[in-house]
Amino acid sequence: MSRIPAENRHLTREFLTITKMAGIYCDANHAARKGELCSECADFVDYAEVRLQKCPYGDDKPTCANCPIHCYKPARREQAKAIMRYAGPRMILRHPLLAISHKLDGLRRAMHPKELGREQRLQSKRK
Repeated sequence: MSRIPAENRHLTREFLTITKMAGIYCDANHAARKGELCSECADFVDYAEVRLQKCPYGDDKPTCANCPIHCYKPARREQAKAIMRYAGPRMILRHPLLAISHKLDGLRRAMHPKELGREQRLQSKRK
């Protein structure tokens, strides 16, 4: 069960995509029961969820590949790359709507962190 607020639809979908990718990767590469994540992959999904919750972009989050902020620790980033490298091409067959949504999200322009901070300050002044 995700701890990401339901009103953040983009982040919720991003978390679902990461979860499905980890499932595809884990099913093929680890000895866990089919449909269940091993402890290593479950830990990664929990870590990814926390990082999504803390994302300064919020619902305007770009895909990780296009993000100027590297919020994953180096070891976790390598784990994410391995999972995405394996599961990414398989997503179109297993979860086509999530795969297409993720590809479209990849077209989204990512604001530079300074630009993001300026935008957030302007929005808080308007309230």
